[in-house]
Amino acid sequence: MAREHILVVDDEEDILELVRYNLEKAGYRVTCAATGGDAVKAARSGMPDLVVLDLMLPGRDGLEVCTLLKNDPKTRDAAIVMLTARGEEADIVRGLELGADDYVTKPFSPRILLARIQAVAGECPERAVRLVFQHTVSLMRQRLLRVVVLGG
Repeated sequence: MAREHILVVDDEEDILELVRYNLEKAGYRVTCAATGGDAVKAARSGMPDLVVLDLMLPGRDGLEVCTLLKNDPKTRDAAIVMLTARGEEADIVRGLELGADDYVTKPFSPRILLARIQAVAGECPERAVRLVFQHTVSLMRQRLLRVVVLGG
């Protein structure tokens, strides 16, 4: 039995396929789009429960797509998880300020992405919480080590 409907938006075919495969394996119904314009059309017609959204897209970028979806009465309730190579603090804060529910940077672990999606979708089994926590602690250690060793 299919779970929520997820729209995956990325202009890299291999990323689309990797995410689609893992989400379908977990029981989600998945639709894919490769451009910002196609993402908006697919969201308005398909009414996804959650959108996995890249920032760097041809045409409308992910930030514009996020804003459009959050301002449209038909799509504003869809959760948004940003999945992007842009990992600077300003990018993360901007995405969250525009309405994203979570932000995952590339390269990424499909298991961690799935756990974060489950957390956002309110299906957060203890295992998923533990995976997200372990990943977050690992990232914090890496950043702290960078600060201590490299001075910034």
